[in-house]
Amino acid sequence: MASFLNITSPPFFSSRTSLSPSPPPTLTAQLTQFKGWCWKLKCMPSSGPSQETDSEPPETAPSPSNSASLLSSSSVSTYNWCAGLGGVGFLETAYLTFLKLTNSDAFCPIGGGNCGDVLSSDYAVVFGVPLPLIGMISYGLVAALGLQWSGKKFPFGIEESNGRLLLLGCTTSMAVASGYFLYILSTKFSGTSCTYCLLSAFLSFSLFFITLKDFGLEEIQKFLGLQLCIASVVIFSLNTSYATLQRASSSSVADINLEYFTTEITTPSSPFAISLARHLQSTGAKMYGAFWCSHCQEQKQMFGKEAAELLNYVECFPNGFRKGTKMIKACADAKLEGFPTWVINGQVLSGDQELSELAKVSGFKIEESNQPS
Repeated sequence: MASFLNITSPPFFSSRTSLSPSPPPTLTAQLTQFKGWCWKLKCMPSSGPSQETDSEPPETAPSPSNSASLLSSSSVSTYNWCAGLGGVGFLETAYLTFLKLTNSDAFCPIGGGNCGDVLSSDYAVVFGVPLPLIGMISYGLVAALGLQWSGKKFPFGIEESNGRLLLLGCTTSMAVASGYFLYILSTKFSGTSCTYCLLSAFLSFSLFFITLKDFGLEEIQKFLGLQLCIASVVIFSLNTSYATLQRASSSSVADINLEYFTTEITTPSSPFAISLARHLQSTGAKMYGAFWCSHCQEQKQMFGKEAAELLNYVECFPNGFRKGTKMIKACADAKLEGFPTWVINGQVLSGDQELSELAKVSGFKIEESNQPS
């Protein structure tokens, strides 16, 4: 702007008026002065914005060092995510490992006692090792690697590229195992809701995709064969473990040869239990059980000796139990999943039930003088 201040304004642009009158300039003189002013404007050196523009350095293409810096920043973000999610998974599986080793019941925020059923099943063990313990080691390894490498510390001389590959291998195996267990949950535990199972699957898949996005398309294609190999090894190992377990279960069942026996009911019946038993009999309610079932005997003991004799009890193995023995047709048609099982007004109740619950389901009106003890 300083150069414009030095420009001599043409007379006809001047805002000042002369006190002494002067003859008006001719047209030729005005044009001559205007040309001189334009020449000054064109040739006057400028120190304004044009100089600043000329002084800017030309843009250069990003150097390899800048690209490496961006990749390193992305890797640090991936390592932080791995450390955080891996830590959550470690805490979850550590809690489940404690429950498994101490035979404690699992607290299930959703699904009631279904989490404990899954945790105590044969599928919660792989080659004799508790499955939560394997998960705890896996999550702990991912969390430790992510925490260590987020600070750009690579022990044992491991390069960052090899560290990323190691994380990809770990998360791939965890994601494949989670997918396999989701299949087991949907087929072997149909209708069961396991909150811890779903949380673990979510964490495993999240870790896998977070680690995978750190690789370019060319790198993913390069290591695709390695990932397929890891997935095959995981599935083969789990199939082998559970096949061995099933064979062991079959051999143990083959050694069982139980002759039919009866168990005496020793507890006395209360007036309420007798009235309820008569009501259940009149409504056609049935109790399905097996002579060797301890819960069936406990259910009968709740009713007492007199009331238990009034129940419509169906013995599913009246000829004893041995290899190849099947339930009688009445039990098979009822599609029982365990013992005891109550069928009351078309409603199925699994397991031994409190007398008050049986009265409620069957529509039995509890009189004040006949309250259950």
